[in-house]
Amino acid sequence: MDNNSIKRLLTKVKKGELTIEKALHSFKDMPYKDLEFAKVDIHRTIRCGFPEVIFCAGKTPEQVLKIATQIIKNGADLLATRANEEIYKCVSQKFKNTRYNDVAGTIVIKNSRSKKKKGLILIVTAGTSDIPVAEEAKETAEIMGNNVKVLYDVGVAGIHRLLRNKKDITGARVIIVIAGMEGALASVVGGMVACPVIGVPTSVGYGASFGGVTPLLAMLNSCAANVTVVNIDNGFGAAYVASLINNVK
Repeated sequence: MDNNSIKRLLTKVKKGELTIEKALHSFKDMPYKDLEFAKVDIHRTIRCGFPEVIFCAGKTPEQVLKIATQIIKNGADLLATRANEEIYKCVSQKFKNTRYNDVAGTIVIKNSRSKKKKGLILIVTAGTSDIPVAEEAKETAEIMGNNVKVLYDVGVAGIHRLLRNKKDITGARVIIVIAGMEGALASVVGGMVACPVIGVPTSVGYGASFGGVTPLLAMLNSCAANVTVVNIDNGFGAAYVASLINNVK
């Protein structure tokens, strides 16, 4: 459905020939934009509340730019994850308001008006080596309109570092806990609060951590009932779900 079709639908709504509910249903069923190598879901915001996010790994800079152009063309904010500097340079040549976080590997283009931020998502890491995953979570949560605080390097090897931040921990509506090694921090934080805790196991650790499998299994076996878990190194997924929770009325 093109812009002219959308205008015709809106005109029918104004004239009372079509209900808002039926018009929204038509929007939800709009087709994607076919670029041959990618089918861009340009109406995902209507269905899901947030536009399609570009996963850059395995894509060329030119492919990312073409997908980004379609998303921005429709007035949506852009978030691209697992991007490198080459992709950033390609996108920023066309869109001057492009912002790149080289630690997170994210590209952000703010295209819509900022909304009033709600609640608090707290992002906690066990160690400094977990920060890249945490930064991906931070960028995601912020562009989705959340208040975000970070608390880095407060793992169980020095638990006093965590306990000194009890006010922030108990004041959060959702907490994302990011940890490698044995992944124990998620259970500790879960036992301190009444809010949902989303555990993100990371691939940080020595041989027996098996690239993040050990903390993944540890978090899945947490005895803290408020802990749920996403995939290894998936800061984006954790922040997306945290945002949905934070914005529930």
